Amino acid sequence: MITKTFARAALLTAAALSLAACEANKEGVGTLAGAALGAWAGSAIDNDGSGGVIAVAAGTIIGGLIGNQIGKGLDKADRLEAERAQYETLERRRSGERGTWYNPDTGHSGWTEAKPAYKNDKDQYCREFTQTVEIGGKKETAYGTACRQPDGAWKIVK
Repeated sequence: MITKTFARAALLTAAALSLAACEANKEGVGTLAGAALGAWAGSAIDNDGSGGVIAVAAGTIIGGLIGNQIGKGLDKADRLEAERAQYETLERRRSGERGTWYNPDTGHSGWTEAKPAYKNDKDQYCREFTQTVEIGGKKETAYGTACRQPDGAWKIVK
């Protein structure tokens, strides 16, 4: 049985996909990614299924706005540098030590800082992290958790 929360989240996601399809650029991709992550975060807030529609909608909108702003400013080279710094930090840096990146062509920069590694219930090594991106003097910060996969890659799980 499909719940109202799930149905509405699917509708919001479809609307976000439609908007992103109209814009084949980094703003559209950022909006879509942010909206999807925001919807997921909003649905995670509603543990008992009683009022998740509002949380999902708010998460979708807020996530879309933030993702749009980040996507507007980051180009492919920026994203590759940010991903490299994130991987290096999760894989090799001590807790509290920042992995940084800077793109001299755009002037954009950022850093990732991870907390101590721990084993989850699936016997994977995981680390919580903070990631900050600076675009045109404006900083955006995100928090997450990544777990090391059997192939050595780090997958963001929340």
